[in-house]
Amino acid sequence: MRSTMHTTPQIRGRLLAPAAEPLPVSVLGATSQDRAWFGRLLTKGEILADFGAIVGAVTSSYALYHFFHLGKQVYYSRFTVLEMAGVFALLCVSMLDRNGAYRGDSSLLLVKETERILRVSSQAFLVTFCISLLSSYLVSRWMITIAFLMVPLFLIVEKQLLAGIVRALHARGYGLRRVVIYGAGLTGRRIFSALARSPRLGLDPMAFADDDPSLAGTTIFEASYSRRRCSAVVFEGLPSDAFLREHHVDMIVIAVPSISREKFSAIATCAASAGAAISFVPHHFAPSDHWVDYVNLDGMLLASFEGPLSHSSYDSLKRSVDLVLGITLLVLASPLWLVLALLIRVTSGGPVLFVHERVGQNGKRFKIYKFRTMHADAQPYAPSPEKPTDARISPMGRFLRRTSLDEIPQLLNVIKGEMSLVGPRPEMPFIVEQYTWLQRQRLIVKPGITGLWQLSADRKFPIHENIEYDLYYIRNRKLFMDLAILLHTFIFATHGI
Repeated sequence: MRSTMHTTPQIRGRLLAPAAEPLPVSVLGATSQDRAWFGRLLTKGEILADFGAIVGAVTSSYALYHFFHLGKQVYYSRFTVLEMAGVFALLCVSMLDRNGAYRGDSSLLLVKETERILRVSSQAFLVTFCISLLSSYLVSRWMITIAFLMVPLFLIVEKQLLAGIVRALHARGYGLRRVVIYGAGLTGRRIFSALARSPRLGLDPMAFADDDPSLAGTTIFEASYSRRRCSAVVFEGLPSDAFLREHHVDMIVIAVPSISREKFSAIATCAASAGAAISFVPHHFAPSDHWVDYVNLDGMLLASFEGPLSHSSYDSLKRSVDLVLGITLLVLASPLWLVLALLIRVTSGGPVLFVHERVGQNGKRFKIYKFRTMHADAQPYAPSPEKPTDARISPMGRFLRRTSLDEIPQLLNVIKGEMSLVGPRPEMPFIVEQYTWLQRQRLIVKPGITGLWQLSADRKFPIHENIEYDLYYIRNRKLFMDLAILLHTFIFATHGI
C-alpha cells in the first residue's frame, strides 16, 4: 500500500485560523462526549467479559477434572463451584485493573494484552495455590492445575473476540478518535498508512499539519479501500487550540523526528488545553516525562504520553473512603467548627468562611471553602501567602494556618465530590490558565485537602512549581498510599504555614 498526494487548492487553509471549509471527517455527528461514553461502555463490557471468561474457565476446569478422573475425586456443589470461580474471577479482574488492563488502549497485535494475561494469571494462581496449602478446606490440586491452563486460554480467546467486535464497531464509525498528524513527510505518511491498516485501534487520521507552505492544500491518499475514508488534507502551521476544539481532535501525532523542544512544548500545551492526547516519533528529541509509553505501530516505534493508569476499582473505593471519612470527620469536628467560627468573628470581624473559585478535575471550576485566615479587606485573587509573617494574615489566621485547621470546611467539598481527602492542591483559575502542558497533568485527578506537597518541607515555591510531588502521586496513587498520607497529615499537621 502506498500513500499518494495531489493538490486541491480549494481547501487551502491554515491551522492558526479557523478553516475556510469543514474538514472531511468521518462520523461528523459524533461528539467527544459520545466517544467518552463509548469508551466507558467498552471498558465496563471488557470487565464483564473478563469476569465471565474466568468463571467459565474455572467451571470448565472442574468439569474436565471429573471427566478424566484425575487424582482423588473431590466433589463440590454447583453453588460452591460458582462461588469459588466468582471469587477467583474478582481476584484476577482486580489484578488486571491494577496492571492497567482497562485504561482504554491496546497494542497493535494484542501482544501486550497476552503478556499481561499470562503474568496476572500466574500471580493469581500462585496466591490461590498458597492459600490452598494453608487452608483446611479440601481443594483439588489437579483442578487448580487445569484451571491454570484454562484461564489464560479463555481470556486470550475472549480478548480476540472482543477485538473483533471493537474493530467492527470502529469500521461503522463508533468510538473513533480523531487524529491530526503533524508532519506530512515520509514519517507522517508512514504513520497515516499504518493507522489506515489498523482500524481496531480506533484512530482516524483526519488531517495533516505541516510548516511547509508548498504542501498546504494537498491531499494525501492511502491506497486501502477497506476504510470508508482514506484521505487527509494538509494544513499549514502548528495545530492551534481553536482548531483542535472546533474539529474535536482527540490526538496529535508528531511525525517530525527532529522537532525542537520549543515547538514540541507549544504543540503539547495546545493539545492539553484542548483535551487532546500526544504521540510522537522518538528520535533526536525525547522529552523527559514520567508517562512515556512505547508501542510498535506497523514496524515503527511510536511513543505516547499514556497518562496515569486509570484504576476504576481504586477510584470507586477511594470515593467511598472519602464519603465515609469525610462525613465522620465533619461530625467529629463540628464542635471545633463552632468555636473557631466564633473566634474568627470576634477577633477579625467579617465572614467566617472564605469562599473562592478553584479549578478541579479536568478543569472543572468549583467553590472551595476555608476558614478565613486573612483580613477581610485582603485581595481575594492575589497569590497565596508564602510566609506566616505576611501582613495579610490575621493573628487568628496564623494559628489556623500553623495547625492546618483552616482546611476543615473543605470536608464539605469532599462530601460534594469536588475534592478528595488526598490529591494535588487546587489552584485559582488565573494561575491554571498559565499552566504548561506538564503542569496541566495535575488536573487529571481530583484535588485534595492534603498530599505529598503539603507534607514536604519544600513549600517556599508555588504549588505548580513543585510539580514533581504531584506527578509522583498521580503516577503511583494507591489506597494504601492515600492512607499513609492521611496518617502523616494527622501526625505532622502542625507543619502548616
